[in-house]
Amino acid sequence: MIRSMTGFGRSVVSNDNNQTITVEVKSVNHRYCDISLKIPKKFTMFEADVRNLFKQYANRGKIDLSISYEDLSETSVGLHYNRAVAKEYMDAFHQMEEEFGIPVSVTAERLAQFPEVLSLTEETFDESRWWNLIETAVKEAGKKFVESRTVEGKRLLEDMEGKLARMEDDIEFIAERSPSIIQEYRTKLEDKVKEFLENAGIDENRIAAEVTLYADKISVDEEIVRFKSHIKAMQEELYEKESVGRKLDFLAQEMNREANTILSKSSDVELSNHAIELKTNVEKVREQVQNIE
Repeated sequence: MIRSMTGFGRSVVSNDNNQTITVEVKSVNHRYCDISLKIPKKFTMFEADVRNLFKQYANRGKIDLSISYEDLSETSVGLHYNRAVAKEYMDAFHQMEEEFGIPVSVTAERLAQFPEVLSLTEETFDESRWWNLIETAVKEAGKKFVESRTVEGKRLLEDMEGKLARMEDDIEFIAERSPSIIQEYRTKLEDKVKEFLENAGIDENRIAAEVTLYADKISVDEEIVRFKSHIKAMQEELYEKESVGRKLDFLAQEMNREANTILSKSSDVELSNHAIELKTNVEKVREQVQNIE
């Protein structure tokens, strides 16, 4: 089943420590798989892993993937008491008391205000815990991303099936109409010869040769056979499980080539109208194919 290259996915994952990872991913058309990653500086060591992980969910497309976090854990920041520094302060105060004969009255609260006695420190970065959160969030966002591409792919499939069915009708009309054009040309040619020669006999060999030349000039038998083959191949590819965007793009180009040739050889109004309609639907399919993964 085909998937669109347009998609969106979002996930929010938290753990028991009130740490949260949010992942958002969106994509548009692109010939290759181009992942643009926006990630907090503290998680840069995970960048390659995130890219490799998300490639499981996309083969083509210009993909923007962003990761943000929130850390409300009680252990993320701690208060550190530097006993050695506090002792140095108190030793200095007592030394000053002896040397200058002045009393020293320092409360614990006042001592704590001196530089380096108390400090806020961030707890050790738990790499495995954060990666577990990121991995889970990326996988959930990836699944939702694929689901959105699949839903859009169904719409594309229905639209393309309709256009291919109309192409089949047009190519069948052209295949049925083409032989009668040659017979009509022969009749017109014979009528003109009779008109000019009046009662003189018609050279059947000359007429046959002229009709043969005309038939070769307007013949689209080969183009019709190839076009039908391309339609069948495209219909089959639409239901392949693998990424088929590039294959469909190639088939659409080949169909366009055949449609142009058929139109250029059209010498009949009805046939030309169907050839124009054929080419129009081919162009529409080519546009749709650009959005298929």
